[in-house]
Amino acid sequence: MTGSLIASKTTESKAGNAFSQAWAAVWEWFLQYALSIALTIAVAALIWWICIRVIRRITEAAKKRLRQDRPGQARAAEHTQELTAVLMTARREQRAEALGQLLKSIVTFTVFSLATLVVLAQAGVNLTPILASAGVVGVALGFGAQTLVKDFLSGFFLVLEDQFGVGDVVDLGPAIGVVEEVTLRITRVRDLSGVVWYVRNGEILRVGNRSQGWTMAVVDVPIGYTEDLDRVRQIVDRVGVSMDNDPEYDGILFGTPSYAGVESVSGDAVFVRVTAKAAPDQQMTAARAIRERLKVAFDEAGIRVPVLVRNNLPPANPQPGGPPPPSA
Repeated sequence: MTGSLIASKTTESKAGNAFSQAWAAVWEWFLQYALSIALTIAVAALIWWICIRVIRRITEAAKKRLRQDRPGQARAAEHTQELTAVLMTARREQRAEALGQLLKSIVTFTVFSLATLVVLAQAGVNLTPILASAGVVGVALGFGAQTLVKDFLSGFFLVLEDQFGVGDVVDLGPAIGVVEEVTLRITRVRDLSGVVWYVRNGEILRVGNRSQGWTMAVVDVPIGYTEDLDRVRQIVDRVGVSMDNDPEYDGILFGTPSYAGVESVSGDAVFVRVTAKAAPDQQMTAARAIRERLKVAFDEAGIRVPVLVRNNLPPANPQPGGPPPPSA
């Protein structure tokens, strides 16, 4: 009994000594490397903070330089080249913000990755096998993940070149709709029916952007065949000037709606075309506003708008219980 107690105490004493020795070794290592490791982390954090601050200042300076009173300038710019230049200023501001975010991500990854390697080296870890393994893994990924690398490179250049952005209406070939998210690997697009499409950036071979610059609102208005076209032109011009001076349309119309001419002639009506440069995604809104203003102006001026009858077409809303509509 006494022997077993002595053996137990001896085992406990050995375990306590081993723990004390281990703790002493850890404490000695900590005292030896803690200062250099802490200094490395502090320097990395300082470099990261300085780089992020510089990127933020450069981005804000670029945005401030590009930020102008674009609606007023766009309303004043009648020529297509001038209008496109003014509107693309807004796109450059958005691109500056996107590039700033991208540069922040790159700086964060680079600085802290290098800091991690330096800390491991200071801690006595042999980095040669790690770097060699990383090289082998990199070669393997280079062959096995070519598609992924292609997607990343394409996504980078999509952001860099500002081919489209979030909120743009685009035609990417396999999908047409509103861009909801752009990452380095995929672009998420929601089409007009609500279906969400995930398009790999490496598969985007062409981009049709319907939201960059300006769009053209086109309105065809029928008038009586016997109406005076010069008088109609004067009314259209007066309505156009009135809409151009109305601040309600500052974010919709870029320029004065103008009389484009006679588009077509039928037995009962003459179709005159009115065009106006509109903001991206505001084409239909501008066209509806022009029709409404023209309708009021024609009523006040007594301009007759003929009733157009479409032959051989069933009524849009047949009465319930009535005879079936005639077949086309």
